[in-house]
Amino acid sequence: MALKEILIYPDPVLREPAEPISNIDGKVQKLIDDMADTMYYAPGIGLASNQVGEPYRIFIFDISPKDKPKELFVVINPEIVESDGLVVGEEGCLSVVDYSAEVKRAERITVQGLDREGNPITLKKEGLAAIVLQHEIDHLNGTLFIDHLSKLKRELYKRRLSKVLKEKQKNKNSTIF
Repeated sequence: MALKEILIYPDPVLREPAEPISNIDGKVQKLIDDMADTMYYAPGIGLASNQVGEPYRIFIFDISPKDKPKELFVVINPEIVESDGLVVGEEGCLSVVDYSAEVKRAERITVQGLDREGNPITLKKEGLAAIVLQHEIDHLNGTLFIDHLSKLKRELYKRRLSKVLKEKQKNKNSTIF
């Protein structure tokens, strides 16, 4: 098992758009395996490659219930080709610590891309799966779920995060005898 560090907001890498994959080689396969190990360990239900510092258009997700077998989806070079409806749901993120909020998303979505072997895939999803697809594709575009919130909610989160980071730094710099 190879775990990768999950980057935390405000790391600037999270804001950089990911690059398309042109060659699905052994390096990409290892990245996918490492991402899966990391996501399941975290635990999370989705992970984009730029969240682990790899700026490629790859994400994985698994929304299967905990008491059911794992059903890992790998999507390379995803593109939203159709969306409709509107739903509001509570979202959180492995890269946005200790925060969740209601976000408006398309209720149904169709995404095209490649699977881990390079075969074309089309995912037509609704509900939680549609939300996860949009959330992860946002990551690949350098967008976080907090960007969908009102400016006030975003600023309140940033202030709270700033206090937490200052406290961590203070504790880190204190000497223990």
